[in-house]
Amino acid sequence: MQCDYSEIIKQCHLFFGVTEMDLQLLLSILRIRKFNKGEILFAEGADAEGFYIVASGKVKVYKLSPDGRERILHVVQAGHSFAEAAIFDDGRYPAFAETLQPSTLLFFPKQEFLDLLHLHSQLAINMIAGLSNFLRQFTVQIEDLTFRDVPARLARYLLSIYDENLALILLPVSKTQLASNLGTTSETLSRTFRKLSDDEIISVQGKKIEILDTDRLFDLAASYKES
Repeated sequence: MQCDYSEIIKQCHLFFGVTEMDLQLLLSILRIRKFNKGEILFAEGADAEGFYIVASGKVKVYKLSPDGRERILHVVQAGHSFAEAAIFDDGRYPAFAETLQPSTLLFFPKQEFLDLLHLHSQLAINMIAGLSNFLRQFTVQIEDLTFRDVPARLARYLLSIYDENLALILLPVSKTQLASNLGTTSETLSRTFRKLSDDEIISVQGKKIEILDTDRLFDLAASYKES
């Protein structure tokens, strides 16, 4: 199993280009944690004990408004990390994290990981590069919320998970969670799906989405709000 975990670590954007020696050091502090669906991994404001890479399953990272409404920041898929920024910032988790399905997570304890960074500079360089990429993703998300309407946001999301070799897209999250992630309501998202279906751009069957007109979907994804 350790070999499988090694591959997962190497594929994570935080650790592109790590040496075999670095990989062995990472494996030496690694903790394997298994969770059932719906388990809270940490709460906003809690002391950051370390960060995670998803080996299998899915995890949602989200905020709660003062009135208890949930705003999903992102859904973490297998091979991706989360909560890494917390160990460098003020030492507290900035959001909640919860498993969306049974999940196996690779956990890196904070102090042990920081000790490795002090001793092995390449790990620190890779970490900075990975966090920079993550920041760019949030910049794109802010741009979408500011300048694009819901149909354009949905089109961009569908294209981001679209594989032209597959006939269908299977949404990795519920439509309620997707609406939150796109910064809209479930009702507006449903109307948008229905409009794109009526326009024969996509076909919708539950969580299964078929792209009928890729060119029009790309055009929609590139559009901006009318001023």
